[in-house]
Amino acid sequence: MTKSFAIALAQLNPRLGDVAGNCDRLAKARGEAAKNGAAVIVTPEMYLSGYPCDDLVLRDDFMRDVAAGIDRLAAMTADGGPAIIVGAPHAENGHIFNAVFVLDDGQIIARRDKVNLPNYGVFDDKRNFTAGGLPGPVMLRGIKFGLPICEDIWQPDVAECLQESGADILVALNASPFDSSKPERRMSTAVARTVETGLPLIYVNMVGGQDELVYDGASFALNADGSLASHLPSFSETVVLVQLSLIAGHISLTGQVTPPDEGMKALYRGVMLGLRDYVQKNGFTGVVLGLSGGIDSALVAALAVDALGADQVQAVMMPSAYTSQTSLDDATALAKNLGIRLDDISIVPGITALTDMLADQFAGTQTGIAEENIQSRLRGLVLMAISNKHGAMVLATGNKSEYAAGYSTLYGDMCGGFAPLKDIWKVDVFRLCRWRNQALPRGAAGPEGEIIPDRIITKPPTAELRPDQKDTDSLPPYERLDAIMAALCEEMADIDMIVARGFDRAEVSRASQLLFRAEYKRFQAAPGPKMTPVAFGRDRRLPLTSAFNPNRN
Repeated sequence: MTKSFAIALAQLNPRLGDVAGNCDRLAKARGEAAKNGAAVIVTPEMYLSGYPCDDLVLRDDFMRDVAAGIDRLAAMTADGGPAIIVGAPHAENGHIFNAVFVLDDGQIIARRDKVNLPNYGVFDDKRNFTAGGLPGPVMLRGIKFGLPICEDIWQPDVAECLQESGADILVALNASPFDSSKPERRMSTAVARTVETGLPLIYVNMVGGQDELVYDGASFALNADGSLASHLPSFSETVVLVQLSLIAGHISLTGQVTPPDEGMKALYRGVMLGLRDYVQKNGFTGVVLGLSGGIDSALVAALAVDALGADQVQAVMMPSAYTSQTSLDDATALAKNLGIRLDDISIVPGITALTDMLADQFAGTQTGIAEENIQSRLRGLVLMAISNKHGAMVLATGNKSEYAAGYSTLYGDMCGGFAPLKDIWKVDVFRLCRWRNQALPRGAAGPEGEIIPDRIITKPPTAELRPDQKDTDSLPPYERLDAIMAALCEEMADIDMIVARGFDRAEVSRASQLLFRAEYKRFQAAPGPKMTPVAFGRDRRLPLTSAFNPNRN
């Protein structure tokens, strides 16, 4: 028997909760796929609703919207065009399933439910969904499709069941969030399933930002021998056709191959996408941030311009008596390079007023952290006032190293609606700035060339809250601090384990102490895009009140 047709991989960016809009986007993609000769179009996991829906799936009105969307899509297939394989939640007999629907000839011809429900890291599927039974394949256009859903690929049981049930091909629907280690692990897992089952595999992944998660797309197709047949772009919405050929019982797949983004390119584009979608999907008119002349705010400004365009980014320089002329000059140069508005609002009058207001409270005490934090909080107050008046969202500019060590001021520099660098270590802040000066990311709205002045990258980091202040006055050099904090945060390593790697015990103990003391700050921090295997937020969950002390020895 010989059969050949095209499968459209709809690597789409849904808006969570916008069922009608997601239907419209899929209808448009289906129309384009039909013009190009596709027989079937496949969406990511939970495409129709968006993912993760969390407790929205417990609302009857929300689930009625989803059911109506499925009916609308099914009716669409009565035109004889491409069949639709779409992910959506499904409610039945008091249970809610993470499901995939197969729609053709104007009707729902099959439904399969997710078997393996992840309940680790950022996932809470067992809170909201009931596990489905082991599935059989679905006959569609003369081919038996096995339809595992995301986590079902990461375990061998579903693929094995589908192979034993006679599936010709595995087509996996996924909402697999990005982190820097995920693409390699994802591909090796998919290859393992093809080798075990002897079946070709198509992996369709979601793209876009959803709160703190970023979906990188990077969908792909593998032949039965594990060889790559097609790879879609990273961090970009696209619809790509994969040609399926069945000859003498053997299926082969062919399609375009776009190499995935890697290294600093992947980190930069991931944050850029997460920032863009958070701003646009929440309906903000633009963003405003404090521009200090330092490297963190410089990188956030560049990311904001690349994500949104210079006309949607406002920067504010808020100098104090400790702000150097170098910082003023560097902020001005950066704003000019990016083409953004830069306003200058001195906080000196505010400091004077608060010093007078608090004179009795502070009488007889030494100047210290309280006075430093007043400066930071005044800046946060200024930015929030601008946000309230004009509608732009405030961007916090702190990085993961600072959030880990608590080297940040609650209601000060932590003030904001979104923190783009929240999951970016300081050493990677430097790397990303150098990378951006040499490359223009795909989809970026900003200018080419060296946009971040070299002096911003090379000068010692400082908060400029007291005379001659440097970050290293309070913290170890970031090359050591980041390695220690990554082990503490992402590996849950203890002090002895890290010391055994050659680090100084006193330095590790101090870092551990800073990490645990700052838990309450991170709990109140703005969301930011997850880029590492374990991010602060949904990923890493520790109690705010705890007597556990890892430094007791």
